[in-house]
Amino acid sequence: MTNPNREIFLDRIATKAGRRRHQLKNHPFVPINDLPETTLSGKSQDELLELAQKNSEAVHVTFKKSSRSSLPVLLNNYLASKKIKHLILPTCNKWDTFNLSDWKHQFVDSVEFWTPESSRKENLAKANAADGAIGFADYLLAESGTITVATTPGQGRGFHFLPTHYLSIIPKSRILSRSRQAMHKYEAELASGKLKTSNINFITGPSNSGDIEMVLVVGVHGPLDMTYVVVEDL
Repeated sequence: MTNPNREIFLDRIATKAGRRRHQLKNHPFVPINDLPETTLSGKSQDELLELAQKNSEAVHVTFKKSSRSSLPVLLNNYLASKKIKHLILPTCNKWDTFNLSDWKHQFVDSVEFWTPESSRKENLAKANAADGAIGFADYLLAESGTITVATTPGQGRGFHFLPTHYLSIIPKSRILSRSRQAMHKYEAELASGKLKTSNINFITGPSNSGDIEMVLVVGVHGPLDMTYVVVEDL
């Protein structure tokens, strides 16, 4: 049923603009090109990895590659280099996949977990107090150096934006050419019920601001810096 207030509002705008109302059914959307479906088509996974690194570094991301077996050492070196004392980790079923089940248990007093059992307020407080977060992304987009990650009970939205330093782990097999591919995959997961989420985050490196005296400031809000780790043998 058409909302009468909506129609009155749109009629008023059309009258003020001095032109007739347009109806979508009479003027269907026609794309001017097929770039959303074809950008970077035909690239191998190795080529996408190279492009993802180039475009990630262009948006001030530290980009690292690792094997599954060497990932625990890389993460330990990361924690040491950033001098992270209060770490937050997600609650999820990906630890075994990345050879990190034993690794996550080495921390006793310096780690918190974003958990489904905790209240939203408690999880946000833990993330806000953390000087480091290590999480898992769903996809990495080669076209822009963007990671995508759906909000879940074990890895909420604030997990990615409140800690001081942020590292995201992505399998090489989940590097995609472009954003449209990611959305197609999310749409299928949502339709099948495999994924239930309140939002999907597209994160393109740390925040950037160049509007103060034309000086670029990286990490002006959210994490000060971001690191992507691509696991090549997954």
